[in-house]
Amino acid sequence: MSEPWDLSLSAAAAAIAAGRLAPVELLESTLDRIAQVEPRVQAWARIQIEDARREAERLTRLQRSGTILGPLHGIPIGVKDIFNTAGVETACGSRIMAGFVPAADATAVARLRAAGAIILGKTHTTEFASFDPSPARNPWALTHTPGGSSSGSGAALAARMCQGALGSQTSGSIIRPAAFCGVVGLKPTFGRVSRHGVHPLAWTLDHPGPMARTVRDAGLLFDAIAGPDPHDPATLSAPAPPAYAALLAEAGADDRPALRVGVPDRYFTDGLDDEAQEFYQAALRALEALGCEVRDIRLPDEFETGMDAHELIHNAEAAAVHVDTFRVRPGDYGSRLRAIIETGLQIPAPTYVRAQQVRTIVIRRLRDLLEDVDMIATPAAPGPAPEGLASTGSPVFNRPFSFTGFPSLTVPCGFTGAGLPVGLQLAGRPFDEGTVLRAAAVYEDATAWGQRQPPL
Repeated sequence: MSEPWDLSLSAAAAAIAAGRLAPVELLESTLDRIAQVEPRVQAWARIQIEDARREAERLTRLQRSGTILGPLHGIPIGVKDIFNTAGVETACGSRIMAGFVPAADATAVARLRAAGAIILGKTHTTEFASFDPSPARNPWALTHTPGGSSSGSGAALAARMCQGALGSQTSGSIIRPAAFCGVVGLKPTFGRVSRHGVHPLAWTLDHPGPMARTVRDAGLLFDAIAGPDPHDPATLSAPAPPAYAALLAEAGADDRPALRVGVPDRYFTDGLDDEAQEFYQAALRALEALGCEVRDIRLPDEFETGMDAHELIHNAEAAAVHVDTFRVRPGDYGSRLRAIIETGLQIPAPTYVRAQQVRTIVIRRLRDLLEDVDMIATPAAPGPAPEGLASTGSPVFNRPFSFTGFPSLTVPCGFTGAGLPVGLQLAGRPFDEGTVLRAAAVYEDATAWGQRQPPL
């Protein structure tokens, strides 16, 4: 058997359920891996070693007595440091929140614990999940960004320092770091996963979601955290999610999805670098070979106006979140978030309302488009992770699906000549994460790009 830290979430969970691996063995192996690579990667804001050991011992006793709490029993998970964790500091990558220790877990964290997960620690986030970078580095090339804002979650997964992680996306903060780090990220439909206990950046754009090493792992995490929550009214109209883990368990190389895949006529290739373009085209050919019908589609005429509206909504809502603190402690904000807040404070209310009206139109047009195709395939980013740690890269290709709230996922689709991963983004209809997950799982099995490890 591989070293326990190298097991995927699905493989580790199966080994624990079968009694072949104890939670304490998995945790200690993971802690050894962290000791080996974390000084270089810097993915973690804080690691709760003793708390994790106590929980692993408790879960091992339960396992030996024949009790498995759930599908994540004994699995070490990293939590982005904007999710509240009871009794553990949640600093949001900021000086302003430093020292804040919440009394209760965010709903998503509580649901992970109920499924048997071990909360290993808090992964680095950019400041308040915005654009000021965290200390995290890309495990594939330590001088390159891991992306943001879920930078530590992507880096910890790629470096094999946990089996799963929580991230969040307001523009591109799940998909971009997952693509840059060569892992899988799922941004669910808006309202599918509770935002309760997650520090907001922009209320109507924020999406908590899972990040993992494989599509099946993401499905297991998604099963655990999705569903209505009375503490978050946006979730109450969401249909109960099916068991995606069971659905994905059936997806194999011979399970060819007869799906219609749309290739947008514009926007998603603007600024795309040559290597990323080659991998995107190769991914489309692979989807065809797997039985998909790949066809060209025309994006709505209002699409680009919608992207301008996203920026207005993002800036206005971020300013509203921070206005009181900003007036008292402006110097404690990073330069990028400070600029967003200052811009947002200048946006008139009628302009914000008009942006939301544009959003409604784009959502309607995109829904209509997704009557003709089952999902949309695009590059996950304009290229691989940029060199340098002063920026987290561009979210431009992810923003449309945060704006509309439609589900999107990235899966590795190649590696550049310099050894950096590139991602394929798949987006689907609202509350139809199943189609996107299933197609991604079949593509993942057929191409095996996600099996590579960074050279740490």
